Amino acid sequence: MKNNKYVTGIFWDDKDLLDGIKEIQSKGIAIYDVRTPFPVHGLDDVLKLKRSRLPRLGFLAGAIGAIVAFWFQMWVFTESWPINFGGKPYLSVPSFIPVTFELAVLFAAISLVFGFLIRSGIGPGAPTIIFDERTSDDAFLVVILEDEDNGSERIQEVLTSVGAQEVKHVEPTKMQSDE
Repeated sequence: MKNNKYVTGIFWDDKDLLDGIKEIQSKGIAIYDVRTPFPVHGLDDVLKLKRSRLPRLGFLAGAIGAIVAFWFQMWVFTESWPINFGGKPYLSVPSFIPVTFELAVLFAAISLVFGFLIRSGIGPGAPTIIFDERTSDDAFLVVILEDEDNGSERIQEVLTSVGAQEVKHVEPTKMQSDE
């Protein structure tokens, strides 16, 4: 995000936002970003976003956690420190299930947190880019990047025609975190 210039349109209803995005895209204008105060059902489909790969990461990390947990318990109870508990065999698989499950969940959760932060670019120290402060309260914001095909005037006309309540030319504020 260098010294780009943006035009933003504010909508006050999520249905109006979805209808407006469809009309904007039908006019050949690429949408840079959409900011909403809460998740909007169907927004991913309208923006034609790809399905996230985070579930695959979670499954893979969970499987690795389960394998590590099972292997470690098997190694401890058969090789490293074999103790006979009340006639139970050294390799007692049913007693390994709780720890194996818990480690699978732990590995999956930790990998999903870090995977999400890395993919989203919102980890510690990342700058916060603010287009309009009202998007954290009740406003829905469509952000369009100005380019040589679509100038500021054309974008403002299109946003107004699709029902945006406010249309502004903005230079986003960058807030660096306190760390």
